[in-house]
Amino acid sequence: MEEKGTCQYDDIIHLPNPTSAAHPRMSLHDRAAQFSPFAALTGYDAAIRETARLTDEEKELDEDVTERMDEEMRVIQERLKRGLPVDVTITYFEPDEKKSGGAYVSYVGNIKRVDEYERVVVMEDGVVIHMERIVSLCTMPCGEVHCNQF
Repeated sequence: MEEKGTCQYDDIIHLPNPTSAAHPRMSLHDRAAQFSPFAALTGYDAAIRETARLTDEEKELDEDVTERMDEEMRVIQERLKRGLPVDVTITYFEPDEKKSGGAYVSYVGNIKRVDEYERVVVMEDGVVIHMERIVSLCTMPCGEVHCNQF
């Protein structure tokens, strides 16, 4: 049994902490970090957010709508051949890269050309829109607005 006021460590309790010459002292931030919790499931939060993100299903256009759009594209091509600018607002379906479905996007700009072979509309800034994904096309010739909902 120990006597009152004495302890087996009394001889070393007041000595300075040993300091290594080979290893520098750890900062308080790094020392605390070794006791902080870690993410056992890395990427789990991102996967949950991705699953919760909503997408729309693409609407399928029928044959009559496709014919109307083709006619509208011919009118646009005639304007382009005459050197007239074609300002448009196009709403089209943009497929999602990570999951099924996508989103409907409205794009405002000038058409550079219509490629019938590839079935794409090329905008002046290089954006390429597939014709089969277009659901609305509003042209603005001569100050009047002409819209087609496909």
